[in-house]
Amino acid sequence: MNKRLKVVFALASLVAVVGMLFWQQQTKSVTINEITVPPVPELDAVEIAQGKAIYNEYCASCHGASLEGVPNWKISQPDGTLLPPPHDSSGHTWHHPDTLLIQIISDGGLPENGNMPAYNKILSEDEMYAVLAFIKTSWGTKEREYQWWMSFTQNNFYE
Repeated sequence: MNKRLKVVFALASLVAVVGMLFWQQQTKSVTINEITVPPVPELDAVEIAQGKAIYNEYCASCHGASLEGVPNWKISQPDGTLLPPPHDSSGHTWHHPDTLLIQIISDGGLPENGNMPAYNKILSEDEMYAVLAFIKTSWGTKEREYQWWMSFTQNNFYE
């Protein structure tokens, strides 16, 4: 084998191995507390783009253009309410299942927790899920896995 062919073969092998490792990482099941759920679903690029546009129009003014929330969002205000939290990995959005997050977007937050308005008369359910898909792009792998596990186990708990 000539030297050039060996280099091409080595590079092709390296790409194949990296591709297989990436594919395995993307398709691995998630296990928490000895409960295993299917792999985290991939997010749809079109839905993410739609969600970003909707987020920028309706959510960014309170939760930040970069999903960063308001400083000191964990500190109760004099009236007992909380400020808008971040939706990136630094916040707690990823601690909740999809059903609860969609309910909060739809119906608004609890009055004692803050001033999150209801969007059920403004956004369709598909648009709400698109916003959630966009928010999920700001989470790390561990946050995505945990949130997926929460969503899957909650949705399948009573079946």
